[in-house]
Amino acid sequence: MDFEFTRDERNELLHRRELSFTLTFDGATPPRKSIQEKLAALLNRDAALVVLASLKTRFGKKELTGVARIYDDEASKLRTEREYLLRRGAPKEEGEA
Repeated sequence: MDFEFTRDERNELLHRRELSFTLTFDGATPPRKSIQEKLAALLNRDAALVVLASLKTRFGKKELTGVARIYDDEASKLRTEREYLLRRGAPKEEGEA
């Protein structure tokens, strides 16, 4: 997986960093969790503070475009992000598929 950042801005009011990126991959589209962890590792941040707002692929291409928000702390993330995005990024319970 290779990341190319197309936009990187700091939003001081919401205590976060806003990124737009293009991800090039081989094989099947990578799962959200692996993209979140790889992005956190590249930027030396905790994966729990990274929220993937949007991931879009195009048919026949081995790349996707995405928007991520990286928060300074957990309180800022919980105060700002929508509930469904937080559920998407949360680890699954043992009984869930």
